[in-house]
Amino acid sequence: MGHYWGDQAVNEVKRQEWWRRSTVYQVYPKSFKDTTGSGQGDIRGLLEKLDYLQDLGIDIIWLQPVYVSPQNDNGYDVADYCEIDPQFGTMEDFDELAAEVRRRGMNLMLDIVVNHSSTEHKWFQEAKKSKDNPYRDYYIWRDPKPDGSAPNNWESKFGGSAWQFDEGTGQYFLTLFDKTQADLNWENPKVREEVYHLMSFWANKGVSGFRMDVINLISKDQEFPEDDGSVSPGDGRKYYTDGPRVHEYLKEMNQRVFGPDTVTVGEMSSTSLEHCIRYSNPEEREFSMTFNFHHLKVDYPGGKKWELMPYDFEQLKALLSEWQTGMQQGGGWNALFLNNHDQPRALSRFADDGEYRVESAKMLATTLHGLQGTPYVFQGEEIGMPNPYWNHIGELRDIESLNMYVILQEQGKTPEEALDIIRERSRDNSRTPMQWDDGSQAGFTTGTPWIKVDERYREINVQNQLNDPDSVYSHYKKLIALRKEIDALTDGKYERLDEGHPQVFAYARITNEETVVVVSNFSGSGAVFNFPEEFAAKHIGGGIAELLAGNTKPSPALEARIELTPYSSYMWIIRQTA
Repeated sequence: MGHYWGDQAVNEVKRQEWWRRSTVYQVYPKSFKDTTGSGQGDIRGLLEKLDYLQDLGIDIIWLQPVYVSPQNDNGYDVADYCEIDPQFGTMEDFDELAAEVRRRGMNLMLDIVVNHSSTEHKWFQEAKKSKDNPYRDYYIWRDPKPDGSAPNNWESKFGGSAWQFDEGTGQYFLTLFDKTQADLNWENPKVREEVYHLMSFWANKGVSGFRMDVINLISKDQEFPEDDGSVSPGDGRKYYTDGPRVHEYLKEMNQRVFGPDTVTVGEMSSTSLEHCIRYSNPEEREFSMTFNFHHLKVDYPGGKKWELMPYDFEQLKALLSEWQTGMQQGGGWNALFLNNHDQPRALSRFADDGEYRVESAKMLATTLHGLQGTPYVFQGEEIGMPNPYWNHIGELRDIESLNMYVILQEQGKTPEEALDIIRERSRDNSRTPMQWDDGSQAGFTTGTPWIKVDERYREINVQNQLNDPDSVYSHYKKLIALRKEIDALTDGKYERLDEGHPQVFAYARITNEETVVVVSNFSGSGAVFNFPEEFAAKHIGGGIAELLAGNTKPSPALEARIELTPYSSYMWIIRQTA
């Protein structure tokens, strides 16, 4: 896994790479802020809220796709990479956004989707005209088997075969996701040139960061073998995940597009710790950091998303700890997150969104923001937005959820049982409109929102929290500021302390000068936590302890034994005395 980076090397990297002390805010534009009354968010809505994000302390704004798209997969099916979809505004709106973000000293990170394009993209429209069309080799085509069936048994991640038959030319094309998302052929140097060109187009407009969608899938085994099911039955994953030329392609991209201050994050599908170290170690010159999703599958029984079980707390702690230690030892860098547009709200999933909603939201934030990596805040997380309550299936919009509602009943579930599963798992849980105030439609739109506003918006909204020092918002603001001030949060060595405690997650971040300690009770009942004797003897009482963040009043003093109330959480710093 490589060597552990000493303090001197870490500090040098820290000076060069500003994003190690930064926090990213993820904007799902369709649900952020509507300025036209259309019921859908737009670029001008984000412009309107830049001061809000600046006040929160955000350094990087990740804007999800606003390109021209048929919207079969929420904009991740791009039909034109260099034009703004009219539903979100104009290129002039975007240029103004980029300038205003820069003027406030923040950075704009754009979502780039180049494992595949929409079948409505002009490249694909040309490619399907004939086998000798100049654009044919921009995509992955294969002849049918002798019986006319698909070239191999690979399955789409959205269900069904990963191959679509084109009647006009008698060949199949590869689609690892939706049948309208055709995989690009990265073996073709012209495709790579097109990708670098489109990324440079946005960089020249003032974009200083890129989030790369499922980027570790771009290199496929060119034999396209049948899958023997040894990884996951028949899905072909091992033949296109972290493929044979992926690191070569990413180094080329880095060299051609990224400047010294460009911040980049790779979304890694079904990847390994070893690969993420390579993708994010600065010496490799690929990405600044990586997303992995292993910790967000701890409530999937047998890896099955559409079955319910309580989440495995010990597994959650073990996975977070494994990636902290592994990335640190290998010189990689984590993107830290519990929420995004594809996941239910972590507050409802891992804590209590009812009686202890405020404590729970602060507890999850403190736990995440004490880890090593760059934290990501998904819109609404900073005010403690929970999953909405879905009264009936007609309120949902996500195509995956609507499909599964039918499939679950075909598998023998009653309509109510199917809806219970959808309520827990649907991606729409994170996609309801941002709750700005207690007025009509939570201040999101003057029209009819594209998806319902959660009924609790009169209690849970930005307006109620901005000037409240005890609000979830104020807690996030404090944590974001701490990352800029406390060296140990950037480069402190990670040490887990809870030794499998059934209710508590506790860890330390240690440098020669200071130690940060985080202790969180993930349960709805009281807990007692005793620090390991060796750690307590060395660190507690051996310096001056100061509370950096806590979610109860009063907060306990840092002692070898701590009594914790439900969902309580604390971050202390111990500065060594001479």
